[in-house]
Amino acid sequence: MRLVSWNVNGLRACMNKGFMEFLTQSKADIFCIQESKMHKEQADFCFEAYHTYWNSAEKKGYSGVVVLSKREPLKVEYDMGIAHHDKEGRIIRAEYEDFYLVNVYTPNAQRGLERLEYRMEWEDDFRAFVLELNKHKPVIICGDLNVAHKEIDLKNPKTNRRNAGFTDEERSKISTLLESGFIDTFRYFYPQLEGAYTWWSYMGKARANNTGWRIDYFLCSQSLQPKLKNAFIYADILGSDHCPVGLELDI
Repeated sequence: MRLVSWNVNGLRACMNKGFMEFLTQSKADIFCIQESKMHKEQADFCFEAYHTYWNSAEKKGYSGVVVLSKREPLKVEYDMGIAHHDKEGRIIRAEYEDFYLVNVYTPNAQRGLERLEYRMEWEDDFRAFVLELNKHKPVIICGDLNVAHKEIDLKNPKTNRRNAGFTDEERSKISTLLESGFIDTFRYFYPQLEGAYTWWSYMGKARANNTGWRIDYFLCSQSLQPKLKNAFIYADILGSDHCPVGLELDI
């Protein structure tokens, strides 16, 4: 089974930059999108080979996640069931026979760390949410987690130490999540690989110079470790300031 995740930074815009070509090329059984920035009824396109599930923000042109699945899930639910978190279109949970899939777009702490306190609350609630799922069957978490976990996961760790996405607080939360029973699948396969990034600023030729961050992930329950086959970063795929990431499982 192949799963792919991509923060498209606006799905309609990405459609004009090769999205459909990559979707076909990826041969994904499940394809997860973050930052769709649209509602389903705004789409003038369809995904014929996939069952399609949308969770859009109340605010137009903001956030939003989509799951495309060749196999119809047993059940699909949206958000965490916590009212003040559930207005921004950030989570879709799809249940399959062997696992839960959670497509997530984690809130950004924002410039000046204006939203860091909220982000910390979100992290605790999200961890409780996925740990509850993990009691019933294994969980695969994918999406833009808006954090570079280790210094190896961004080009300039020293100068970004207190910037959103690389604060000690955010890094500590992903450490806690992993320690609670999850695997960072890319680092499972490539623990020492440098220069492996998934997001680049549009400023200063960052992508051309590979001055990036790895903030897009596939995490999975430790019980799925024997089924892990490979993890991917599709760094050559353009169309967004993020590139797609992927996971292959023996399921």
